[in-house]
Amino acid sequence: MPVQLARRLRGRRLDSVERRGKYLLLDFAGARLLLHLGMSGRLSVLSRVAPPGPHDHVDFRFDDGRCLRFHDPRRFGCVLLLDGGGGHPLLDGLGPEPLSDAFTAVYLYARTRNRCAAIKSVLMDARVVAGVGNIYASESLHRAGVRPARAAGRLAPADCRRLVAAVRTVLSEAIAQGGTTLTDSAFAGTDGSFGDFQQQLAVYDREGKPCPRCGTAVRRVVIGQRSSYYCPRCQR
Repeated sequence: MPVQLARRLRGRRLDSVERRGKYLLLDFAGARLLLHLGMSGRLSVLSRVAPPGPHDHVDFRFDDGRCLRFHDPRRFGCVLLLDGGGGHPLLDGLGPEPLSDAFTAVYLYARTRNRCAAIKSVLMDARVVAGVGNIYASESLHRAGVRPARAAGRLAPADCRRLVAAVRTVLSEAIAQGGTTLTDSAFAGTDGSFGDFQQQLAVYDREGKPCPRCGTAVRRVVIGQRSSYYCPRCQR
């Protein structure tokens, strides 16, 4: 952690918190931070400062006694102070947000032309659309009836319409349910509460279990070094 971080932030007010893809942007009255949680990082809002644990790396302490704590067991996350409060190379080239007006079927169809890569890999490429992770990509593809290993270039306009609609629906439902928590050490909200969307998962991490739509056993395949789950009957 840069020594100048504490010096630059001391006495500043946290004005806003934004998200771009999987990055958080915290604006401290002009001093801007870029924060990424990595694979297992967590931000917690504490009502009062408690002694840090083994994997608690950064505390943002506020005048009212509260503390925003960054916990990162695997150390894959990052906290970066942006020069001049501006942008960063990590943000350059990111695609549209999946819930924004820019993510349309027309856009997705254009970005998949002449692509031999699996549609699931393309959907998780932040340069195409920013912020669709492994779980939600699998669930969206199932709802859209598209097999994850299918070549992106083979998608028809109708496939793209269903897939964009599915991504929007899955993400909106997951947000409403507080996210997806598969283990106690995984995702949690800033207040420590766990998500509930895992109860609605149709295919992710359900290898051998019946598809809720047709009853066929869910299969698992590795795509881009990530486990992908699908129904061989519902998804083409």
